[in-house]
Amino acid sequence: MTYYLYHIPGKKIGVTRDLKYRVEEQQGYGPNEYHVLMKSDNIDYVSEQEIHWQQQYGYRVDEVPYNKLKFNNNNMNINITEQTTTFPCPVNKLKGRLMDNIGMDWETDHGDCKITNESIGWIMKNVQTSKYNTERCYVYNKAFARWFDNNDAHTTRTGGLFPTGMKESNGEILNPTHFDLIRSWAKDRGLYDGGDPKTQALKLVEEVGETCRAILKQDAKEMVDGIGDCVVVLTNLAELIGTPIEDCIDKAYNEIKGRTGKMDNGTFKKD
Repeated sequence: MTYYLYHIPGKKIGVTRDLKYRVEEQQGYGPNEYHVLMKSDNIDYVSEQEIHWQQQYGYRVDEVPYNKLKFNNNNMNINITEQTTTFPCPVNKLKGRLMDNIGMDWETDHGDCKITNESIGWIMKNVQTSKYNTERCYVYNKAFARWFDNNDAHTTRTGGLFPTGMKESNGEILNPTHFDLIRSWAKDRGLYDGGDPKTQALKLVEEVGETCRAILKQDAKEMVDGIGDCVVVLTNLAELIGTPIEDCIDKAYNEIKGRTGKMDNGTFKKD
């Protein structure tokens, strides 16, 4: 059996037996967005190299080497994307399913996750019902990986900056970003429980209109307020569709960072 050590620049280094499924289909990267560092039939050697290169590049260093992982996620048919892990049951039945699958682990783009008595508590506190299928629910992979780091569930990882630059202590958020504060504000007011992407989209149109009016009037204060309001609405809209605003920004930037073009009548036009 051949094992591939792959590198997604700026993201991670990992090992897999199936590049197309693991990297392209499961994580959503194209063939030109990653490269193979090495391949080997020796699982012990490739596992050692994975840890070595994770350290060299300053990525998360997995506590459990690849050759020690138990890929048993067939026990519960979860769906893993770059942003989320989705469970095949409603929230009110999830705890029982998790208890039945203690010890189950899986890979995400942000580190390895595992069901333990402790992590079940975190999952149940942070799980959200899918907006598109009430019989399914999900957690954010970045947040789950951050919880593992903060609670020493994995060995300290090299270059282990938390995705939002914050840590949690006894349930309290320390050094939150503005996005974290917006989400906390919205959650406290029930926006995510009773909100809807369509209404937030209409709200965004309203805020954009007010910003445009401020620009036409050359009202600097209202311009700033309008742009800020748009960011708040976009943050909540992203949350309601199940993707953190940070991931939306990352995706957009990765698409434009290599783009070339020229300015034409005040607008940048790509080649």
